[in-house]
Amino acid sequence: MYNILVCDDDKEIVEAIEIYLTQEGYHILKAYDGIEALAILEKEEVNLLILDVMMPRLDGIRATLKIRENNSIPIIILSAKSEDADKILGLNIGADDYVTKPFNPLELMARVKSQLRRYNQLGGNSKKDDDKVYEAGGLKINDDLKEVTVDGEAVKLTPIEYNILLLLMKNQGRVFSINQIYESIWNEDAIGADNTVAVHIRHIREKIEINPKEPRYLKVVWGVGYKIEKL
Repeated sequence: MYNILVCDDDKEIVEAIEIYLTQEGYHILKAYDGIEALAILEKEEVNLLILDVMMPRLDGIRATLKIRENNSIPIIILSAKSEDADKILGLNIGADDYVTKPFNPLELMARVKSQLRRYNQLGGNSKKDDDKVYEAGGLKINDDLKEVTVDGEAVKLTPIEYNILLLLMKNQGRVFSINQIYESIWNEDAIGADNTVAVHIRHIREKIEINPKEPRYLKVVWGVGYKIEKL
């Protein structure tokens, strides 16, 4: 059974989400601000976090930044703000997905299932290809151990970042469009995917490239898409 932590200062929203998640068979943990969420993460095994942005004491933005210092669990951000800039901010701080209030409960449940499916795959429970190690110069992914290293130094990626890099590493030299990346990783139609994919690509570059502005590994093919350079 998956443990899902729901954190929102509006107790009615927490209770409503709890009803839907419980019906799907998940075990729910509840917090009402970022400090409570961090305390629960220290004590409990949590598989996914649904986190509101606007909260007292410690808001969702600062809580996500703190969590990402040592934890790569999937995070779905909730916010009443729907502008693209706010969505990008949510992704920039390390969130894996973004849901705008008021939200459709069925959409939220679908996104929860999608994130948990990726999380489960990262845990090594799904069947993979026989070849589990992919290398391009000093960049290496060991998909058995779910490890990424650059010149022997470990690199910590979020689940979505890992899956994007794995897709490109498995197909070195092949250019993937933004829509192809989005549909492969998110398993849904690529509607308005440009900003979402671009943010994650930037994060990956910041972690694997010596100089992200002049990348050695993760290259852009202007007007086409992205690829991992064969080295």
